[in-house]
Amino acid sequence: MKKLIPLAVVAAVSLGQAAAVQAANVTAAVGQTGESTMTYRLGVQFDFGSSWFQSSVGRLTGYWDAGYTYWEGDETSANHSLSLTPVFVYEFAGDSVKPYLEAGIGVAAFESTEIEGKKLGSSFQFEDRLGAGLRFAGGHEVGIRAIHYSNAGLKNPNDGIESYAVHYRMAF
Repeated sequence: MKKLIPLAVVAAVSLGQAAAVQAANVTAAVGQTGESTMTYRLGVQFDFGSSWFQSSVGRLTGYWDAGYTYWEGDETSANHSLSLTPVFVYEFAGDSVKPYLEAGIGVAAFESTEIEGKKLGSSFQFEDRLGAGLRFAGGHEVGIRAIHYSNAGLKNPNDGIESYAVHYRMAF
């Protein structure tokens, strides 16, 4: 245990240095699961800093997304999750408004293995996401996302759960 503390400090300092070098964005999202449980998510994004397949139509780019989600419920069914996902974005060309599509697959850790009576099987989950939205001049963005969590059958039961959300992203 004592060896983990210095490693955690080194990791935190390294992430802090990376954040200082790259521009960070903050996202807030409000959503609902298929069973009508409210979800509230805060995320921090760090752009890949590269783009590919640039043309007059648009370009492919992406970002790392680190997020915290609160899954609303009563005293016994509320849940919390942390996630880290690389997200690829196809941003269409535009002057002041740029439509985009996004997709990503990452990992998540849940506090509890049960939400809304669904049994996730393990705290470790994969996070799959699809989204679309609009990016505005000045770094603001609004969009919608569907995020699915599942452990990919690594442990049973594997009911999985989804959140459908509206988000707002602001650049810093």
